[in-house]
Amino acid sequence: MAETVLDIADVTFRRGQTQILHGIDLRIAAGEHWVLIGPNGAGKSTLLSFASAQVFPTSGTVDILGSRMGRVELAALRRLIGHVNPRHPLRSNLTVREVVLTGLTGTVERPMRWEPSPEDVVKADAQIAEVGLGSRADAGWKVLSQGERGRALVARSLIADPQLLLFDEPTTGLDVAAREQLLETIDALSLRSPELSTLLVTHHLEEIPETTTHAALISGGRLTAAGPIAEVLTSEQVSAAFDHPIEVGFADRRWSARAVRSGAVLG
Repeated sequence: MAETVLDIADVTFRRGQTQILHGIDLRIAAGEHWVLIGPNGAGKSTLLSFASAQVFPTSGTVDILGSRMGRVELAALRRLIGHVNPRHPLRSNLTVREVVLTGLTGTVERPMRWEPSPEDVVKADAQIAEVGLGSRADAGWKVLSQGERGRALVARSLIADPQLLLFDEPTTGLDVAAREQLLETIDALSLRSPELSTLLVTHHLEEIPETTTHAALISGGRLTAAGPIAEVLTSEQVSAAFDHPIEVGFADRRWSARAVRSGAVLG
């Protein structure tokens, strides 16, 4: 059986008097590429916060890379998890190279009195070249396009050789060309690192990378379906998750969705 990198078992989560998640079970094995899909407010970001070892569940267990949350030093665990968030809260004008190097320190800003080794810089430049930003290594964060920032954050997440890589709606704010460039970068990961597991959160089927192997649908804080992507992303199950009639399409290894017009019948 494949090594399990993430095992979320019977997890619930409450915020005050409001229950956000209800009995979630999700297991991701090494080398699998998952997408988590659901409407706004369904609980996607909360579930991702467990996978990134940032939030503890109210009940249930979360095992990440063989370590159970609550029984492991979290800072060390988080260094094994890559996290690509387009809302990266960087305030200073670090260069692309400096941003990527913060993946080694696990910080947003460059730590004071910390200097990367020559080997670190070589590794950073290699990662930057892999995501197609070799000519932009010295460019400041504030002059980068949103698409360039997204690819820089992928390089940042990879420099520490993570075993689990999380994407939180990574194509947010991108135009079509930048979106496709970023999806190509994500797709290349399966060839670069066959054992790397990924979990990508989105609510747009068009933003699912071609190499995605599994899908989970979440609605109202409950997983309504999870498993191999072709078994999960059916018109019936996606419609149920979004509480609206949706026709799901699949062509040229890419997924699509469109609302069914009033009076039409799903096949």
